[in-house]
Amino acid sequence: MQTTRAGTLGAPEPLSVPIRVGVDPKSGLDLGAVIRVAGDVMATDPGERAALVVFGMRVEIVQPAQGAFGMAAQVREDFVERATKLPEPGAGLLPGLAVGDTRAVTEELNAAMLTSGLSHLTAVSGANCAIVVGAVFWLVGLCGGGRALRVVLALAALGAFVVLVTPEPSVIRASVMAALAMLTLLCGRPGAGVGVLCLAAAGILIADPWLAATPGFALSAAATAALIVLAPPLARGMSRWMPQPLALAIGIPVAAQLACGPIIALFAEQQSIIGIPANMLADPAAPIATVVGLLACLAAPIPPLADLLAASAWLPAAWISTTATVSAAVPGGTVLVLPGIGAALVVAVLSAAIGFLLAGSTPFAGALARWARIASVGVVVVAGGMLGARMLLTGPLVGVTVPQSWSIAACDVGQGDALVVRSEERIALIDTGMEPEPLLTCLSALGVDRIDLLVLTHFDADHVGAAGSVVGRADTVLHGPAASSDERHLLEDFERAGAWVVAASAGMQGSLGGAQWRVLWPRPNSEAFPAGNDTSVVLEFDGGGVPRSLFLGDLSAVPQRMLTASLHGDYTVVKVAHHGSADQDPGLYAAAHPRVAIFSAGADNDYGHPRKETIDITASLGALTLRTDQQGRILIGLDGETLTVWTERNDAPAAAVDVGDAE
Repeated sequence: MQTTRAGTLGAPEPLSVPIRVGVDPKSGLDLGAVIRVAGDVMATDPGERAALVVFGMRVEIVQPAQGAFGMAAQVREDFVERATKLPEPGAGLLPGLAVGDTRAVTEELNAAMLTSGLSHLTAVSGANCAIVVGAVFWLVGLCGGGRALRVVLALAALGAFVVLVTPEPSVIRASVMAALAMLTLLCGRPGAGVGVLCLAAAGILIADPWLAATPGFALSAAATAALIVLAPPLARGMSRWMPQPLALAIGIPVAAQLACGPIIALFAEQQSIIGIPANMLADPAAPIATVVGLLACLAAPIPPLADLLAASAWLPAAWISTTATVSAAVPGGTVLVLPGIGAALVVAVLSAAIGFLLAGSTPFAGALARWARIASVGVVVVAGGMLGARMLLTGPLVGVTVPQSWSIAACDVGQGDALVVRSEERIALIDTGMEPEPLLTCLSALGVDRIDLLVLTHFDADHVGAAGSVVGRADTVLHGPAASSDERHLLEDFERAGAWVVAASAGMQGSLGGAQWRVLWPRPNSEAFPAGNDTSVVLEFDGGGVPRSLFLGDLSAVPQRMLTASLHGDYTVVKVAHHGSADQDPGLYAAAHPRVAIFSAGADNDYGHPRKETIDITASLGALTLRTDQQGRILIGLDGETLTVWTERNDAPAAAVDVGDAE
């Protein structure tokens, strides 16, 4: 998006710069609509395409979408309404599979799709475009149309599909690449596919050089190349064990997964181990859901026919939804890795080994081919053994790896917070971190299934990003101020799942098993601070086997000074505010006088958390420093007068601290 004027509210000045506007994805905005946005503006880092980012706080639709885009928006709206009348699972997912509209996808299902490596099915990608092109090409041929007519109608259908799903840059890029790849295959010229793809990629980069720095472009190009080069030998190899059409249907997504895996490992901290088998199970249903769902969308003027087609598309959508949910629940299905060249090389070796074995052939000849097959078997066996061991240790044998006498746990969720308090088998979870997989892995390792009290201290992504994965598992949700519509949507999801949702304020208190908890911050009805870090929910716990503890959210120094007067006595355990940032009030920590200071931060994070000066503050008070970025999961248990600490990356207890007469 390009600005013409920008500035403070009521006094804009002429300014032409590229900007990126962030609005609620469920706000119902359609391409072609004229909107007015008011919000906060932030300058981007050097090297980014947009000079400014606008976080929309208030969005007004000045004029709805008109013309073809208006018709497409109405068709999508009708289809979403029709699909959501069908039963779950599958109803909310169907519009996403057919036309890329994910408004009806729940937070839980979205998290499951990400964890199981199936989220690409709801994004309009080259796979969707290839399905449309292939389906039209086949149908026209079935009706007796010649090759030229098939090509023309297939391209026309692709153009209409792009308008229907909105021609965003990613959609146009995917459609161009998929159309070229499919047409070279369908026209009997697969040998020309690589050359045509290279020409298309070069043309796209000349038209828009910024794409060279985007992972999406690399993934689109790799997936399309895999469709041309890798899918045919995979299909031939797998046809030894299954019918040829099924082998081709499975070979296409598997080829894309193998080609894209190393690229994803360059920048993603989470790798889906369960992704390939989940895709093999779900992808044969995707073309059916896409084609039949698209037909149901287009048949809206004939309601009985549209209802019949939507109901027919529901079954494959339900299959995909169930596959995602079951796959995401598999222990050890995803792993956290340190992104970079090393991770990419490991994934590339594993992908090559799987590709060799599925295709039944290698690019080598003679003795070299035999050794390549032996090496491939060895790689897959070792990887399978490691995966099996991890599944056992995070599944049936989880109790072996976790001591039973813990009462406070700090989960290693990267750059974020997720802390668990347990008293008499009652569970409180304070924040969830950003990604579902590390949170769910930690909860599984701790044997936590049900959450009696979920505290969302504030709505930054590193504190509530994974909250959708525990919707339906929490009885009470205590939260900080919710300022935006997406934050309120999250709370509504918990309410619909049966949770009691309460806005927290100082003075609230309750019990957790034998422990007592009390909210110390934010102050009720105070407008001193905007929603965010400085209105984080701050709680203290005490009794019932839980050491006297203080959890400070992301408070900065100013509200910390105001909070100090609310503290009563020393605290055995303090979760240091804001991952140990430099913006701290030493007076608060002197008043709390912790014996143990927990720093929840991600390894090698870009913020430099925890800062040395903050560690020095707690260390100068004699507190034991515990860091999730260095020690992984941290468990704390209270045995009489002794506090025992276990850390994930040490076999022996990290320390035993005498709590003495701490209040």
